Amino acid sequence: MKIDRLIGILAVLLQKETVTAPYLAERFEVSRRTINRDIENLCKAGIPIVTRQGVNGGISIMEDYAINRSVFTNSEMQDILAGLRSLDSVNGTNRYGQLMEKLSVGSSDFVSGSQFMLIDLSSWYKDSLAPKIELIRTAIENGRELTFCYFSAKGESKRNVEPYYLIFRWSSWYVWGWCKGSGDFRLFKLNRMEGLQVSDTFFPKRQVSMPDLRNERIFPGGIKVKALFDADCKWRLVEEFGMDCFVEQPDGKLLFHADYTHEENLISWLLTFGDKAELIEPKDLRLKLLRIIQGMNRKYDSLNE
Repeated sequence: MKIDRLIGILAVLLQKETVTAPYLAERFEVSRRTINRDIENLCKAGIPIVTRQGVNGGISIMEDYAINRSVFTNSEMQDILAGLRSLDSVNGTNRYGQLMEKLSVGSSDFVSGSQFMLIDLSSWYKDSLAPKIELIRTAIENGRELTFCYFSAKGESKRNVEPYYLIFRWSSWYVWGWCKGSGDFRLFKLNRMEGLQVSDTFFPKRQVSMPDLRNERIFPGGIKVKALFDADCKWRLVEEFGMDCFVEQPDGKLLFHADYTHEENLISWLLTFGDKAELIEPKDLRLKLLRIIQGMNRKYDSLNE
């Protein structure tokens, strides 16, 4: 990526007194013409870069720009590198590991000996997610549409989307883009996509802001849940909703209160507790859950016939 290269060039210039265009071209595996354009872009960004012709010439940053020729503190660099390592955990490549090396030129203590934070964003679906992330990344960079089959509670549908952002939120990966069928911006979960392809169709960039990812915006709630859990379910309630989601009763039971978004998801979640959970409210969902349990009972009773 161009931004990776620009950051790498800046890191080299901050660590070395002077470098030549051929040196940078070889290091970043691009042409001298590309390096010249990159230097021009860095200058436009406000970095005071000077070039000198002749035997002792080259490219450098003005001496007064940084006294110790370092942009980041050790702690700041550690945070940056932890983030970069986490991205390699997603796509299974060493792309960001290579960028780490460029950022840490002349400062080996940044990447060894003092690492204390490791972030792994990979999931059980890493084998299927990594190719999707790479395809979406390619489509965003090149301004090309995505096509895929999408599975949702409303059924299956063919989508044509202009992608703008890859998002990691709520322990899952999403793409934010303009859905041509809906005529609006939508958030699509990568695990629900099948047959993902980068189209040959290019699209002009729209005015787009970051999506509103507040929990109450994406998951508006509306279902007031009251349930009773056995005491040994406490660890799950704490992990998934926090300590404030329940009140411990005199008999050790846990009286649970929460706002839930989707009734089918709520029922599925409650069923994972087996007979250790009892839904009290809403009454209509309690009856629906009862009918589901009765239907399951009939199926399993047939095994004894």
